[in-house]
Amino acid sequence: MADTAVDPTTAAGREPREHSQDPPLADVVPDVAPDSARPTHAGPLATAQTQLAGAIRRLGFDEGMHAMLATPRREINVAIPLRRDDGTTELFHGFRVQHNVSRGPGKGGLRYHPSVDVDEVRALAMWMTWKCAVVELPYGGAKGGVAIDPRNYSTAELERVTRRYTSEIMPMIGPERDIMAPDIGTDAQTMAWVMDTYSVNRGYTIPGVVTGKPLEVGGSLGRATATSQGVVHAASAAIREQGLELSDVRVAVQGFGKVGSHAAAIFGQSGARVEAVSDQYGGVHRSGGIDVPRLLDHVRETGSVVGFAEADPLGNADLLTLDVDVLVPAAVEGVLTHENADQVKARWVVEGANGPTTARADEILADRGVVVVPDILANAGGVVVSYFEWVQAQQAYWWTETEIEQRLAERMLHAYDAVAEVARREQVPLRDAALLIGVQRVAQAHRTRGLYP
Repeated sequence: MADTAVDPTTAAGREPREHSQDPPLADVVPDVAPDSARPTHAGPLATAQTQLAGAIRRLGFDEGMHAMLATPRREINVAIPLRRDDGTTELFHGFRVQHNVSRGPGKGGLRYHPSVDVDEVRALAMWMTWKCAVVELPYGGAKGGVAIDPRNYSTAELERVTRRYTSEIMPMIGPERDIMAPDIGTDAQTMAWVMDTYSVNRGYTIPGVVTGKPLEVGGSLGRATATSQGVVHAASAAIREQGLELSDVRVAVQGFGKVGSHAAAIFGQSGARVEAVSDQYGGVHRSGGIDVPRLLDHVRETGSVVGFAEADPLGNADLLTLDVDVLVPAAVEGVLTHENADQVKARWVVEGANGPTTARADEILADRGVVVVPDILANAGGVVVSYFEWVQAQQAYWWTETEIEQRLAERMLHAYDAVAEVARREQVPLRDAALLIGVQRVAQAHRTRGLYP
């Protein structure tokens, strides 16, 4: 998932943390899928490289430019020892990748998940590069991760892991170098620990080193729901091209963490019928629409959508092929593959997660006429408002929530219109159009800056 935040504690049997910047529905189900639920296809880096190669061919760039755009600018692997609460010691591996910084400092989330490895982080950093370029932010793409399951560790242990990780990668990060944000398995509190660790070592408070942090330490209004709001803006723009409104469509949301839960709530408030949702434990379905506020109450009480009395049980795999109009994969990468893409019945797939559709699945969906609103456009709302937060920190001047929401809508709709225009002109799917825009803008930055020495 692009710049998204989840609470890694609520389903782990420990007390949930309090986040003053998050509305009540934020602390629902963590986007931390068990290993058995994660896809087994070729990894996200292969998908990202395939996407880049297609854009390179269409743009006519040479092998040298392809090599520069395919290769991370910098990356670091670090060992993170943890002293457990019981006095034992464990060792974890962490990564930070700056894929490209030609358009500005690196920008990207910090992920805590047991499956994290350097190739996954490389792919996510590459997608961040194109995403920032598509929505015209002065950033390059970066990403970080630690191979840890946060559900199995106390809040104090997670703080120690975060502070040690931050200390290890400190030479690479900073408000002018690389700005972190929450992602799967991390949240606003994690960002506060990163900011504090960095600031203490620098000798003064530096709010701009991270985004997605609590309001009390320089966070931005609107950040908690920004990714979800952007998803709904992108979906609305896509269906309006067919003469429809949100009130005309049925929606299924796969993944009920902070992105999926907020998206379901916003879809419902906008008049769409949210007929199915799922989390890592299972899903629920109700023809005619689920009462999302009541479902959220159920999730707060139980930690899962499973068992909601006002809807029927539904498997995660079945949700992806449900007869709805809009499918929002908002959990992990690689859930739509060549094995299920031909069974997708939705007319629109709006990617709330990063990389939920493999390259082969993309081809199948395109051949079937399914419109895929790609991750580097659809879930860019999070990094857009992260940019707003960074700007506010640099200026020490805070905007109202109304200002942020208006600027987010303008940025998302402008980006969608630009991508849609290229798609029509070049007769390509929206993903290819978005990649053409993103890759071309980054390549132009390379050419304008030149090579040193």
